[in-house]
Amino acid sequence: MSTATGERGEQVPPAATQHPATWARERLGTLKELLEKPLATYYLILGCSMLLLALGLMMVLSASSIEALQELGDPFYWFVKQSMSAAVALPLMWLCTRLPYRFFRWMGYPLMALSIIALVLVLFVGASELGAQRWIYIGPFTVQPSEPAKLGLALWGADLLARRARKGRIEWRQLLIPLLPGVAILAILVMLGSDLGTTLVLFLIFLALLWTVGAPVKLFGGILSLAVLAAVIMITVEPYRVARMGAFLDPWADAQGAGYQAVQGQIAMGSGGWFGLGLGNSRQKWDWLPHGESDFIFAILGEELGLMGTLLVVALFGLLGYAGLRVAARVDDAFVRLVSVAIVAWIVGQAIVNMGAVLGVLPITGIPLPLVSYGGSALLPTLAALSMLLSFAKREPGAREALAARGPGPAVRALSWLGLGGMTRGRGRR
Repeated sequence: MSTATGERGEQVPPAATQHPATWARERLGTLKELLEKPLATYYLILGCSMLLLALGLMMVLSASSIEALQELGDPFYWFVKQSMSAAVALPLMWLCTRLPYRFFRWMGYPLMALSIIALVLVLFVGASELGAQRWIYIGPFTVQPSEPAKLGLALWGADLLARRARKGRIEWRQLLIPLLPGVAILAILVMLGSDLGTTLVLFLIFLALLWTVGAPVKLFGGILSLAVLAAVIMITVEPYRVARMGAFLDPWADAQGAGYQAVQGQIAMGSGGWFGLGLGNSRQKWDWLPHGESDFIFAILGEELGLMGTLLVVALFGLLGYAGLRVAARVDDAFVRLVSVAIVAWIVGQAIVNMGAVLGVLPITGIPLPLVSYGGSALLPTLAALSMLLSFAKREPGAREALAARGPGPAVRALSWLGLGGMTRGRGRR
């Protein structure tokens, strides 16, 4: 390829003389080549998950430090608890990527049963906070049973439909028993705990499963009508939800009352500008914005990291959703397709609802931002779901060959350094 010459005779790289459209086409071609690589989906899921988790730990430390110092005398208290949850979740995530495929299909049934039992238990011994009865206190730890229920529904529903779709496309009437009663039981138990946000996420998972198996539009219409009716009933029977709806429509009308959190969240987002006030420099976390480390952490992120930081988070969730749907499209297995779409609907849908509430375009529901907000009960099932996507990504065409050509992983090399290499080699021969 020849080089161009500038006015003074110096050589100019060919890229500098290219038309912008040509340069853009070449870059898109390079990106397409990268995405066609066998392990592209695997690394997309892993990279986006770890970036969101690292960003979440950083923002939990920043958003919770002032309140933790005032209430507990330790600015790192909630950050340490979240770090401990991550320390437990990451080895679990590594283990899940190596579990056999059949384990995930089997796991949905006991997880679904345990979720129902725990949701019944929380109605009697659970703690009520902010109008919702969601938590069970076990010593210094809190457990929110509705979080693993999302994972249980995704696995159980996907396996149930995959078994009926083995010989081809299933009839939509087969969806009614037992999938619809199972979803209804979960939704009713969660609604009895006054957790409207989690109920919405469960319906997103259910609708994603229906969409994947090709349910008719009239069935979607009927289910959505029932969901809207149930939401209206839940809103009207609780005065604080009626106040929240009024605050959603016009938060500034009662900026010191029902609209306080929404208004403070909008102030935080508006204060960030393009690049933010700087990490740790939020003003709203000084007793202005309630629950800045959990439900409204996106507002603190926007204040400290600005528009660029919020766009980065949106892009990471978008890439995560794209990678999950790519797994569903490229792996020729009904269960993988169903559970992958359900996980995308859960994680990305919940992120959209959370960010929409902070921005004021959706009502405040009290659900966290996946991987970013404080809360171990939400972090563990979310990372377990993402580890399943990583496991499924290894089933893409050419992925196993690429992994085999890459050689032993760091865990196997570490065992060989300890003199246990023979043990791992023996396990591979069995």
